[in-house]
Amino acid sequence: MAFQIWGSDPTETAALEDSAFQAVFELTDHTGMIRTQDDFAGKWMLVFFGFTNCPDVCPTTLAEVAAVMDGLGRDASFVQPLFISIDSERDKPQALAEFVPQFNAGIIGLTGTPEQIERTANDFYIFYEKVTEAAAPGGYTMGHSSQLFLFGPEGDFLTTYPYGTPAEDILADLTGRLRK
Repeated sequence: MAFQIWGSDPTETAALEDSAFQAVFELTDHTGMIRTQDDFAGKWMLVFFGFTNCPDVCPTTLAEVAAVMDGLGRDASFVQPLFISIDSERDKPQALAEFVPQFNAGIIGLTGTPEQIERTANDFYIFYEKVTEAAAPGGYTMGHSSQLFLFGPEGDFLTTYPYGTPAEDILADLTGRLRK
C-alpha cells in the first residue's frame, strides 16, 4: 500500500508547519464524556491519530508519549496527551478505556461517529483509510498519518514530530517551549 501522508516528506512537514490552524474537535472520550478543545484550554496538547488494533506505529508512538510525559516530571501537569481514533467502527469508548491506560501517561482516548472523525481528520490535515486485511481483527486494518502534533496552550498548532522521533528529542523540544 502506498499513499502520501502529511509529515512523511520534509517539504510537506514544512508546509504543514507554515499552516496556521487550531485544534478543533468534538469527540467522545474513553469514559463516555463529550470533549472539545475547550476542555484543554491553557494546556499544551500532544495529539496522535491512530487505532487500538494497530500492531506497531500506534503503540510505539504512545510509548514515546508516555516516556515524554514521565520525563516532564512536574511539568507534565501542563501537557495533555490525546489519542484520537480513526477507527470509529471498532474503537468505541470501552475499547479506548482498555487501551489508553496501558501507557500510564494520562492519555485521553477520543472517538466519535464516522462523520466526527472525518471532520476532525480534515481539520488536522491527516490521512486515514480502511484497508482490507483478512488476518486483522474484523478483516481490516487502518492506514493513517503517523506524526505527533503539538498544540500550544491557546490551541494553536506549533509543530509535528514525525513517526520515530525519539522521546528524548520530543522532550527537549517541549521542555524548551514550556520554559519560555
